[in-house]
Parts: sequence; structure tokens; C-alpha cells
Amino acid sequence: MSLNPRVVLISRETEYASLLAKHGTRGQAEFFLQSRQQSLAELEMRDALQTSALNAAKQAVPAEWSFAHVSRADLNRFLFGPQDIIVPIGQDGLVANLAKYLDGQPVIGVSPDLTASEGVLTRHNTAQLPQLLKRAAHQDVDIQHRTMVQAQVGAGQSLLALNELFIGHRSHQSARYVVQFDQQEEFQSSSGMIVATGTGLTGWAKSIMTSTHRAIDIKPETDRAAFFAREPWPSKTSGCAISAGEIGVDHDLRITSRINEGGVIFADGIEQDFLPFDWGTLADIKVSDKHLSLVV
Repeated sequence: MSLNPRVVLISRETEYASLLAKHGTRGQAEFFLQSRQQSLAELEMRDALQTSALNAAKQAVPAEWSFAHVSRADLNRFLFGPQDIIVPIGQDGLVANLAKYLDGQPVIGVSPDLTASEGVLTRHNTAQLPQLLKRAAHQDVDIQHRTMVQAQVGAGQSLLALNELFIGHRSHQSARYVVQFDQQEEFQSSSGMIVATGTGLTGWAKSIMTSTHRAIDIKPETDRAAFFAREPWPSKTSGCAISAGEIGVDHDLRITSRINEGGVIFADGIEQDFLPFDWGTLADIKVSDKHLSLVV
């Protein structure tokens, strides 16, 4: 058996490719967009940049190594190995999408266009890849161990998140639940609960903190996470005293569903991959033992 690593390239379908798949031809896709006063040119450009980045990444893999190319849509069916070096090519969200499938493998996030990317998780370009791959194979790279959070439901059902967990109704309508935190308990009615890591505090949770004027600062490597109730409704039966807080390795959050049907827990914006959270379901939310090993 070869001791050489395998490079696993990860990408997602571009908007241009999605339009072609839907409309059949470039001309039909262009007509569709023009009828809505939109242009195909920008989508074509972004598609070309991603194709170029993928080709460059394949060329960067040493000849004696193997590689695989996996679409985001197929991540749940792909078997990652301990010797793999993971290279997601795209936006920061792509790294969050794949994090829960990994177990310590180094991740080299690559952006096809750094000028159009936040560059938090995909901070490298393809010109850096040849050297980074060789250094990663020899464990000669700086690794940032980014914290993840976990939802545990019942026996053996769990879900990991790099950015955030959402706990609530699948349609984001009013969700009812009992929250237990810091030896307190409260029945709440809100549009759901968000639990965000230090990484996630730069995303969805940031908009919540901005609108509520509540600031929580957690570094991405710190084993802590913040939770926020989204618009908790104060009434005769529901409260909003436990509207935000922090959890840690010894400080968990427990939420019991009072949603008749449609309750879900999903991670990092992937609503299709969820845990059911209907009436009576108890979810234990905690900082995970697993971390994302991001090459910085």
C-alpha cells in the first residue's frame, strides 16, 4: 500500500453550470437572464475562474500521489481517509459544509478569486498549492484547530457544525421549546435558536449581534460557543430571560422541543441534512471534541 497521501479536491456546482443544467443551452440560459434584466457574463467569468483553479490544483498534485474530485452534493457519500489532504476550492462556506465529514485531516482552503472572497477559510491561491501540499504531507504547516459544536439527539444521533447550528422550525416560523442553561429553565417561543462558534460569529450570528446590540467575542480556536434566541416572544407563558449566552466544554445547553411537527436541527446552512426536533425531543448542545484542522 502506498504511503503517499491522497489529495481530495472539493468544489460545488457554479451558478453558470446550474443554469446550463436547467435550461439546456447557453443561449437559453442567456435568454432567461436577459428577460429578467440580468447578464450571463459575470456568471461565466466566475465559472471560468473556478474551472481554471480546479485545473491548476490538479496540476499541483505530485505525479506519484493520487487525487479525487468530489462535489459538495456528494460529500455525504464519500469516504475520507486518514492520509488525505483536503483542498476545498470556492467560497468560505464550502469549508463549513465539509468540516463535519473530516477527522483531523489538514484542510487547505483555496479561493478561485481572492478579490471576491472574504478569505477567512479559503485564504490561499493555486500558486501556493504545490509547496503547501508537500509541506502538509510532512506535517510542516501551521494548523489552526477551529472549534466545532455538536447537537446530540437521543441515542447515537448527532450533528456537527463549524459555523452554527439552527434549532427551530424548518420554515423558520415560531418555534416553541424549553431551554435549560446555567441552572435556569425557561419556556420560549421564538423564530429559533442559533448556536455559533468563534468561526460562526463572523456570519449569521454577526447579523443577530448587530441587530440586538449584543457583542460576544470568541476566537475560532477557543472551545466555547455562543447561543442566541431569535426574537424571543415575551408573553404570559413564554419568556426571554435566556436570550443569549456562552457554552463551553463543561457548560452545555439543553433544549426540549415543544414543536408539534416540523422541528429541525441543521448545521451550517444545509437545511436538507437535519435532525428531527419534534415535540418531546431533547437536544444536548455542546462544544465538540472534533476540530477543523485548517492550514493557515
